[in-house]
Amino acid sequence: MLQVAYLRQNTELVKERLSVKHFAELSLVDEVIALDDQRKQLTFQYDETQSLVNKASKEIGMLMGKGEKDAAEAKKTEVAELKSKLQPINEQLVIVEKQLHDTLIKLPNLPAALVPAGKTPEDNLNVKESGEEPNLPANAQPHWELIKKYDIINFELGVKLTGSGFPVYKGKGARLQRALIQYFLDYNTAAGYTEFIPPYMVNEATAYGTGQLPDKEGQMYYMPADNFYMIPTAEVPVTNIYRDEILKETDLPIKMTAYTPCFRREAGSFGADVRGLNRVHQFDKIEIVQLVHPDKSYEVLDEMVAHVEKLVQSLGLKYRILRLCGGDMSFASALTYDFEVWSAAQKKWLECSSVSNFENFQTNRMKIRFKDDKGKPQLIHSLNGSSLALPRILAAILENYQTENGIVIPEVLRPYTGFDLLN
Repeated sequence: MLQVAYLRQNTELVKERLSVKHFAELSLVDEVIALDDQRKQLTFQYDETQSLVNKASKEIGMLMGKGEKDAAEAKKTEVAELKSKLQPINEQLVIVEKQLHDTLIKLPNLPAALVPAGKTPEDNLNVKESGEEPNLPANAQPHWELIKKYDIINFELGVKLTGSGFPVYKGKGARLQRALIQYFLDYNTAAGYTEFIPPYMVNEATAYGTGQLPDKEGQMYYMPADNFYMIPTAEVPVTNIYRDEILKETDLPIKMTAYTPCFRREAGSFGADVRGLNRVHQFDKIEIVQLVHPDKSYEVLDEMVAHVEKLVQSLGLKYRILRLCGGDMSFASALTYDFEVWSAAQKKWLECSSVSNFENFQTNRMKIRFKDDKGKPQLIHSLNGSSLALPRILAAILENYQTENGIVIPEVLRPYTGFDLLN
């Protein structure tokens, strides 16, 4: 959530930066400022009236002490009249504060200066590409054919048990999936991230804290009986761990990682873009989250990008790193780098990670602060990244490592799988 004070002091800059995200409702910035003016005026009226009540109340005691009962009764009448004005002012103040909040949360985070102009994924900036094109056999197949050939993932069974987009892993497929999860977690914890196992369902306050609400209600599975949401990513519960807390500056940075299944309703239903593991409703992902000093968040962002890059490199996959343009960024992000791995059989790039700096957009919602060297509370910056999302990583491994004799397991995964070849 943006800060009202910043909007006031930098109104035109805010509108200019929101335009980079192609945000259409720039008038909301002026509405926020106007509502804040109303809030300030009502607060002043309330405080002024309350001050008069307090002053008159003290005078009643003094008049009674002097025996001036008539004057004291008159003052009581004055106090009663003043108090009668307080309730309607307070009621109006509550209404205006809600309007202010409801309007403010419609504004997305401001994109950083590094964010390139553009509206669609085609406008994203390719900042790096690395890795070699695999030499595939003449009869190479896409992963959705390979999983049938080796009987490692069953989508039809998933339809029977739940519905489309819910794969069932079995045999060596399940072991490979588990190996990826364990390897990614070990890689992250070795880099100083503390592992968490959070709930897979969250309440409304938690979903609001990271910006999923009110922006992404339609993308989450919702359970109205309990007012819970299935998590779309571990970022949601993990970042909220420190909600409503004031930390010490010496506590920073806080580095967290978690494996969770993720649940998203937006999966498509037609075309190669959504076949097999390319897009599913339930998938596994390992997340990294950092809470850092605001002066260091962009330095940490670079460190997290490098961390994810080394992880992708260790799998021997061809990859590229994109800096997202304004029109392709998420609601809450200030700057995002996407990682994509090359799908050799499909001849296309598959997104497998996003690493983002949210600055204080999320922490302002969650009130995660630290005390600076002067003892003043300051908002922390939050960052997160996929390290990694498994479906497209698994698809790329199956396709890029296929041979005439089976699928070769990347060397770093063999201690976890217990086998070198999937056949």
